[in-house]
Amino acid sequence: MPHIDYYFATISPFTYLAGTKLEELAKTHGCTITYKPLDIITLFSRTGGTPPKDRHPSRQEYRAQDLPRQAKKAGLPLTLHPAHWPTNPAPSSYAIIAAQQAGGGDLGGLVHGILRACWAEEKDVAEDEVIRACLSDAGFDPDLTNSGLLSGAETYGRNLEEAVAAGVFGAPFYVLDTGQKFWGQDRLEDLQMHLEGKL
Repeated sequence: MPHIDYYFATISPFTYLAGTKLEELAKTHGCTITYKPLDIITLFSRTGGTPPKDRHPSRQEYRAQDLPRQAKKAGLPLTLHPAHWPTNPAPSSYAIIAAQQAGGGDLGGLVHGILRACWAEEKDVAEDEVIRACLSDAGFDPDLTNSGLLSGAETYGRNLEEAVAAGVFGAPFYVLDTGQKFWGQDRLEDLQMHLEGKL
């Protein structure tokens, strides 16, 4: 059974634009997924990247053009400059980590719900009430926001170290147990073709 380590950031627009395609792909091909939210800004600094606000104006301009195009292709609503971005991704990441450990809900739905809250609903995904609502909507106990904070913080930090060691440098990033890597929501088709033995 193929396994995918899924590295992502809860404030990443490109992770949002992946929607739930990874989960659909995993279901079709019998894959298991480990969700590994991480601190994307620190990942950039560790792997030669640059935070969006510090990028050259030409890169910022391209990003501003490309995100709406990709959102239209994905059929997802997108606010290019959401009211609460950037925000602290740690609280929502801890909640995802706690939910993964607890089980019993729709983890992919939780991840997408948090990202949608940021990029389509203009909510602050660092706020407890927003995270609790996302947990509840995905079938998890909203009180997971209050439990496992220490282990969540430890796992969050470990995810970053594992990402760097695995050659991850952006989000979303998919690493198969075979060592094959796919970066970006626009590479999910390639991941699918790889699982089908075509790439």
